Amino acid sequence: MDITFERIRDIIVDTLSCDEEQVTPEANLFEDLEADSLEAVELSMALQEELGVGIEDEDMDKIKTVNDIVEYIRSKKAE
Repeated sequence: MDITFERIRDIIVDTLSCDEEQVTPEANLFEDLEADSLEAVELSMALQEELGVGIEDEDMDKIKTVNDIVEYIRSKKAE
């Protein structure tokens, strides 16, 4: 299954209840999308459920932007 920005964007919009227009590759999860640490965990769980890959706890602090999520998920799917 192809991991696309649009697919991840839709999961972010659903999980964080933000506007689709706000979710750009450069958008910072915490500054631009105003996610808190609990929402970041919920997002990881939603990604796991939808795509089969979540963000590991030890990697969560490295994830800042939407593009970071896209690249992270793609790299984990490639393993």
